[in-house]
Amino acid sequence: MQDPMQTVEESAARVRARCSLVPELGLVLGSGLGFLGDQVEAATVVPYGELPGLPVSTVPGHAGRLVLGRLSGRPVVVMQGRFHFYEGYGLAQVTSGVRLLARLGVRGLLITNAAGGVRADLHPGDLMLINDHINLMGSNPLIGRNLDALGPRFPDMSDAYTRALRAQARAVAAELGIPIKEGVYAAFTGPSYETPAEIRALRTLGADAVGMSTIPEVIAACHMGVPVLGMSCISNLAAGISDKPLSHAEVTETAERVKAVFSRLVLGLVAKLELPPRPGTGAAR
Repeated sequence: MQDPMQTVEESAARVRARCSLVPELGLVLGSGLGFLGDQVEAATVVPYGELPGLPVSTVPGHAGRLVLGRLSGRPVVVMQGRFHFYEGYGLAQVTSGVRLLARLGVRGLLITNAAGGVRADLHPGDLMLINDHINLMGSNPLIGRNLDALGPRFPDMSDAYTRALRAQARAVAAELGIPIKEGVYAAFTGPSYETPAEIRALRTLGADAVGMSTIPEVIAACHMGVPVLGMSCISNLAAGISDKPLSHAEVTETAERVKAVFSRLVLGLVAKLELPPRPGTGAAR
């Protein structure tokens, strides 16, 4: 089996051979939200299949490609689609994209997803900043030999969704007149949706929204010391809250409905987020 660090470095080298841009911000776009990747200017597109160690996205709404260029005038790298545990990939593969973004030099990550609303005041179409998470996926991407070149054996998770970035996001949303909520995201493995009993349990645990992604990527980012801003598009009411059966079609339909608002907010965040400097450099920008 190939060494994970070697795989990440080989992927980074292939990307750099195609594009000299050094991205400041990485974006991970979830179900139905990949349209933002099409707005990147002067784009270099690299299909995941051309990068060693990166699996192929198999879920509808995930284009499965890396896009480098400028968004809102800022150098970015976009994951247009992500990888999921339920697709049969190990968590090392699920997090391979985020690790690649870090090796490409990003100073922060904006990670998005579509999620079911658990809290009573969350409705389809709402946008929610993630302020913490509950990992119910039964595993952790850092299990196994620690990759010392990426981070410590026991990374701190007390500020996994960086407070300073959340404060900036609230300010940008207010400036744009976009309502935004905040809460705790929980994740199961999927691909089956949660049962009504599981949703009742989540409420007891303190979860506000639920999905099948994001948490492994955030753990990997924290391990590497990369600041994270997480945001959920509430795509449906969680099981047992309404009589309507849950479906992926509803997820993509909701994402399409809020496309304009979501796009305005993300473009505003990309333009205005103040990111920490890369280690060993001076000013942030």
